[in-house]
Amino acid sequence: MLEKSLGLLFFLRNPSPYRKGPKLVFLIITVDGIPKELSLKRGWDKSRWNNHAGRASGTKEDAKSRNVYLDLILAKAHDARTKLIEKNQPITSMTIKEILTGAAERKRMFLKIFEEHNKEMEALVNKKEYSLATLERFTTAKNFLLDFLKSKYEVQDVNIHSLNLEFVKAFYLWLRTVRNCNHNTSIKYITNVKKIVLLSVAHGWLQNDPWALFDMKLDDVDTVFLTKEELEAIILKTFGTERSSIVRDVFIFCCLTGLAYTDIEKLKRDQLTIGIDGRLWINKRRQKSNKPFKVPLLEWTLDIINRYKDHQTCIETGNLLPVLSNSKYNDYLKEIAALCNINKDLTTHVARHTFATTVALLHGISLDVLKEMLGHSSIKQTEHYAKVLPIKVSIAMDELEKKLETSIFKTKRTEVPVATNIS
Repeated sequence: MLEKSLGLLFFLRNPSPYRKGPKLVFLIITVDGIPKELSLKRGWDKSRWNNHAGRASGTKEDAKSRNVYLDLILAKAHDARTKLIEKNQPITSMTIKEILTGAAERKRMFLKIFEEHNKEMEALVNKKEYSLATLERFTTAKNFLLDFLKSKYEVQDVNIHSLNLEFVKAFYLWLRTVRNCNHNTSIKYITNVKKIVLLSVAHGWLQNDPWALFDMKLDDVDTVFLTKEELEAIILKTFGTERSSIVRDVFIFCCLTGLAYTDIEKLKRDQLTIGIDGRLWINKRRQKSNKPFKVPLLEWTLDIINRYKDHQTCIETGNLLPVLSNSKYNDYLKEIAALCNINKDLTTHVARHTFATTVALLHGISLDVLKEMLGHSSIKQTEHYAKVLPIKVSIAMDELEKKLETSIFKTKRTEVPVATNIS
């Protein structure tokens, strides 16, 4: 940022309306020749004022005290200029005045900052830095916060300095009761809102996180996945309608690859490549996180692809499979679950959990490999998807027993001496 000239001068002015007595002390702030005046709301006798120095004259204690105060204002003005330079913000006489009066802080309204954040996010969606789904979550969170402010406080925005612990607790209660959200969903919305709070802290508009003491912990949730028997029941089931057969095939494809709905919906044929093993692989980036992931295709998935290579929808869209809308897909999955006697809430995302647990982890795929196949950023995310099944525990114990028999327990159990009861 180019250097800006800064002039600071204290002077006296008659109060308005005029009355006899002390005059008011003013500070004139001049940046690049543009002045702004600021009343310090302090009075002083004109006869005891040095116009040239812009200070109270004399050696009395009240004069010394007044000059100390003026020096403090002067230091704050220079500090305001330094902070504007550090933040790469425009340096004007008005911005310095607003910092000195606190007007800059008072006019920072939270929803306005939230809206600006979402606009920046929207601009970066096309640059693949954010997904459309992420933008929709932040938009929903902002709209919920607006509804909360209207119903709770009868206002349409709130100053950032009003964001105390009581505020976030009231917002959480509103989400749970008025919006009827469960605990985890409520916390996720608050997490979206808290990003804007932390953004305000990062900009220096807030001194610290006012929601730091609010418990953001999520409740543990039992993930839904299909067992091996349930998966086989869907694969082998004959359906009477084409739509059910298509939904079943798309669902099974996801169960064998781990793709989420947004990824299978937009999967193109040119995203299939030949891997280092000579097999066909899915090679693309996740729609949600833009993180790359690669998954080799099994024979079952190749059969499904070939089944729909000449399907009219695939020809028209260029997609690998004829995927229905998410709502219709989930509706038909519930029909499939009923027809296959599966007493589980079958959704598109159950397929991803089934791949992680029943298909991959159960058959020896390690968590670090599974992490890459699912396109996760951390093992912690993968652990949420993949659950250790009882059969895995049983197999592990069988292997442990065999190892113990050849190491620690070399003596046959029948040969272990039995204590004799001596009367």
